[in-house]
Amino acid sequence: MLTHNGTNTITTERLILRRFEYADNDAMLKNWVADERIQSLYSEPVYSTKEAVKELLDKYIGSYERNDYYRWAIIEKKSGECIGQIAYFLVDNKNNFAEIEYCIGSAFQCKGYATEATKAIIAYGFNKINLHKVQICTKTINAPSKRVIEKCGLTYEGTLRDYFYMNGEYVGRLYFSILKSEYEH
Repeated sequence: MLTHNGTNTITTERLILRRFEYADNDAMLKNWVADERIQSLYSEPVYSTKEAVKELLDKYIGSYERNDYYRWAIIEKKSGECIGQIAYFLVDNKNNFAEIEYCIGSAFQCKGYATEATKAIIAYGFNKINLHKVQICTKTINAPSKRVIEKCGLTYEGTLRDYFYMNGEYVGRLYFSILKSEYEH
């Protein structure tokens, strides 16, 4: 049985994972939500105006009322800026598993931030929510995300071939997971 306690702040060596705030609007716009390449890699629309980002923030912030909603702003301690987001965007209460999505702005990629944030919320999922399984999916064209997933110790489960149709071609969806028993060893 899952223990829902909502999106609580998590601090890592270089990051603060916290609830989104309206003050994140400018950094989100500058660092990731307006970047078509970043947004398309996790099948999200581009938000190119402050008004559009405010509407997205309305959705995120309004959802924090639910104790089974888990979405964190990724804040780089050094700059204090929101450099991306990470979430359990799918929580299955019946089967005790959740799926993670994340994105990091281009200027902050290849620095280990996605791995650091993902490891932190995997721990949160097993230790605070009592998940049995955590899964992450990525597109076959997203090699950096695949590396993050592997660094976090997830096991490859399979590929759904030609799952997405993007830019005139089909792209597969890779599935990875880790069980609580594997995480504890």
